[in-house]
Amino acid sequence: MSAMRKFALQVAVVFVATILCAAYPMIRYASDEVLLAAGTGAVMSTLNVLAGFLAIHLTFHKSYTTFLKAVLGGMGVRMAVMLGLLLALILVVHMHPVALTVSVVGYSLMYLVLEIVFLQKMVQVKNQG
Repeated sequence: MSAMRKFALQVAVVFVATILCAAYPMIRYASDEVLLAAGTGAVMSTLNVLAGFLAIHLTFHKSYTTFLKAVLGGMGVRMAVMLGLLLALILVVHMHPVALTVSVVGYSLMYLVLEIVFLQKMVQVKNQG
């Protein structure tokens, strides 16, 4: 299995596993407002990591400068979009701020670990070939 497919599968497994682990306590004890905010944060972070994955995938075999511009520049754009979405969802839509923020931060941290491991494996493969 290629590193690209393995990364996408890992993201899917983390997403599904965390949803399954949190399903009972969230449904049993959380309000609908908290459920909506936590789910929205999970989806936002998942889309964010997949956008980063796409940037890596499209530029990994290009020049180092192009790769860094796409990945680091894309990271800045993605962070700005995430901040804008968080602010809009909290201030305009009035989503539950704690549930939304904790969900975004929690998923982002898990996905960050996966992304770092993925990049390390891609660099090893590139250096070997």
